[in-house]
Amino acid sequence: MMTYDKILRMAMEQSATDLSCQPEDFSSAENQVVISQTSENAHKYLELPFFCQLVTYGNNVVASVNENIAAFVKTYINKYGAVGCFETPAILSLNEELMKYRHKVCFMARYYLPVPELMVVQECPYQLKVMEKREFEKYYLPQFGNAICAKNSERDVIAVGAFEGSKLVGLAGASADCDSMWQIGVDVLPEYRRQGIASAITSRLASEIMHAGKVPYYCAAWSNIKSARNAVKCGFRPAWVELTAKSIDFVNKMNGSE
Repeated sequence: MMTYDKILRMAMEQSATDLSCQPEDFSSAENQVVISQTSENAHKYLELPFFCQLVTYGNNVVASVNENIAAFVKTYINKYGAVGCFETPAILSLNEELMKYRHKVCFMARYYLPVPELMVVQECPYQLKVMEKREFEKYYLPQFGNAICAKNSERDVIAVGAFEGSKLVGLAGASADCDSMWQIGVDVLPEYRRQGIASAITSRLASEIMHAGKVPYYCAAWSNIKSARNAVKCGFRPAWVELTAKSIDFVNKMNGSE
């Protein structure tokens, strides 16, 4: 059985691959700045190299950046530290510098890892079914777009559905975003929420992922309180946070302002 220390180590090793640094860098008392590079073993959803990516596991800040902004970022993270550099108004000053290179702060998210001794498979009033790829392919629908993604369907490996008769009312899917870690996404139909479905399918899927020898992990926006509560209820705890800069064109496209 995996221990939390082993799970955390695996997460740091993957983050090190993503950021072009060493796993030990995340446990250092000193902030680290490295030049971002490509890696075939990085998370599959990443576009590398980064222009500016900040990550903290709580001890320090590791920044993986373009060399043009390395000096500024080093000053920035040393000035504001592992907490302050992820908050406004400090981020506003970072954004001003990024805009000189036609980039902006784009993504900010908190990531959760499971604590094995806290993991309990939850129950709900509906039938749960563990599904392989061939069984959930028909559910690539907008209402389940967080659980499974048609655009990246090749990464979806396993799912747990909650059914009322033959009707799928909730779905949790696992995306094999890298070799050792599978990310969990969850959707419950609006009229079926607040019945424990999300925690039931999430916790069952997390258990299945662990039995497959992989690390389940969970991502939620800082403002998504419902999602964070679901993670905690299923035995996950906050492990690291990320801030990602993207090009102005990318940000504008996301905002629908192109």
